[in-house]
Amino acid sequence: MYTYHCLNNISEAGLKNFTMNFEEKDSTDVDAILVRSAGMREMAFPDRLKAIARAGAGVNNIPLDVCAEKGIVVFNTPGANANGVKELVIAGMLLASRDIVGGIEWLEKQEETEDLAKKVEKQKKQFAGNEISGKKLGIIGLGAIGVMVANAAVNLGMEVYGYDPYISVNAAWNLSRAIRHVTSLDEIYEICDYITVHVPLTNETKGMIGEDAIRKMKDGVVILNFARDALVEEKAIIACLNNGKVKKYVTDFVTPAIAHAKNTLVTPHLGASTEESEDNCADMAVRQIMDYLENGNIKNSVNYPAIDAGICKSESRIAINHRNIPNMIAQFTQILGRTNINIANLSNKSRGEYAYTIIDLGEKASDEIIESLRTCEGVLKVRLVK
Repeated sequence: MYTYHCLNNISEAGLKNFTMNFEEKDSTDVDAILVRSAGMREMAFPDRLKAIARAGAGVNNIPLDVCAEKGIVVFNTPGANANGVKELVIAGMLLASRDIVGGIEWLEKQEETEDLAKKVEKQKKQFAGNEISGKKLGIIGLGAIGVMVANAAVNLGMEVYGYDPYISVNAAWNLSRAIRHVTSLDEIYEICDYITVHVPLTNETKGMIGEDAIRKMKDGVVILNFARDALVEEKAIIACLNNGKVKKYVTDFVTPAIAHAKNTLVTPHLGASTEESEDNCADMAVRQIMDYLENGNIKNSVNYPAIDAGICKSESRIAINHRNIPNMIAQFTQILGRTNINIANLSNKSRGEYAYTIIDLGEKASDEIIESLRTCEGVLKVRLVK
């Protein structure tokens, strides 16, 4: 029996996929933890913990290095909430193009008089705007969300330019042929009427939309940020909103300075806050945990390599989390060789400083074998999967 604990409310649509082999516990001394936004950086992780699944894409609330060093595989759910974010980005462009919010707010303040309709006809011109069809949209980052935004914008008649030097094969296949691939951010800055950012927050991307970048943009550009707040340099964007260089800044991240800045449209972190997104994220997180605990397979981990050995058809399967250093496989096979147990299959993958090995055996692995593997230099966690 495997145990799990939810640090946040996780959609029942996902939790119901757990089989009878899984039981929810109130304690964090479990095999797996599911989390959304709860902070885990100060948590003490028990030796029993094997996996953490983030029901969402961002993992800033999880100490990835600490988890990797303890042999805890951290999963996220890329793409599960992509459609919800995509729809909000499209809504953001429309709201920035036409002063819909201003018009609604003006109308709410009017008295209910008989001549209200006439008054509306006289005043509506102050809320007039532009159509997005025919305008140029620059998309920085063509992951799951960026691709969806790009394809939707093409269908809305926009001229779409995409920048992503690390685009995956899968994303490329899903991208409309109408998207114009550019190899320079400057090209997007110089020609696009709308610019939307869809990249992870790293040391390299932090503040990427700053004073230098905005200076290269067209006057009256609309900037959208539904990825991470720190991608856009706050002081620079506020200054350019005040002087009119930037027409609108649409973001899903609230800060004291941005919340009431001129010409901003700020939503309260609603990107993935749809019933469908929460269901999809929970479903993906649960399935990844089950496949890891029951079969040893890793998919969508952010600190360990992807590996799929399928369902074990041999007598037993051992999963080993270890450092990516020389002589690891030799140590494992030497221990197993002394027992005369046949290795039916061995899979090994590495990612940066860490690696992961799955070994299928022709006989049941004894407790002595597991303990011997644990003593190998560089081994972080060993478990008998079957």
